[in-house]
Amino acid sequence: MIQQEPTPNPNAIKFMPLREVRGDKGPLFYKRDADNNPSADAPIVESLFRIKGVQDVFLGSDFITVGKDDTIEWDQIREPIVYLIEANSTLPFVKEEAELVNETVDDDLDDDAVVNRIKELLDERVRPAVAMDGGDILYRGYHEGIVKLEMYGACSGCPSSSATLKMGVENMLKHYIPEVRKVEQV
Repeated sequence: MIQQEPTPNPNAIKFMPLREVRGDKGPLFYKRDADNNPSADAPIVESLFRIKGVQDVFLGSDFITVGKDDTIEWDQIREPIVYLIEANSTLPFVKEEAELVNETVDDDLDDDAVVNRIKELLDERVRPAVAMDGGDILYRGYHEGIVKLEMYGACSGCPSSSATLKMGVENMLKHYIPEVRKVEQV
């Protein structure tokens, strides 16, 4: 049985197959490209992209978040999504050669202590909360007091993602790390 949870993003649902999806290997994010060719390293993603309206798939530690476009309603595609996840539940969701979400960073080399504190707070306080909503937030850099973050899964297209970054993450980082002036989404 696949459990489902709504997310703050009306165009994304978190599906939990009650087993590890990525575990501690790191998240993977797939977006339907212009040619509609998802990466071949994740057969489940290829299958999900065959469903009309599915626009992105996020593979988290123990969940799969599926994003849809506005042209389709959830009641039209929810059942086929659940069926595909169940049909693949005994197979690996990702082939071993899959690459992690690219972690390109832009850091001030003189601020290693600040960067380490930022990453620690993100890992301990922010990422678990964001994962509960079917997404992830990745560190992308720190330069002159500005922290750059990227949101994935349900969070990437969520109407409240800007508020989450500004009111939640930015305020928390500024509180614990005085060097942080601002958080920007990349």
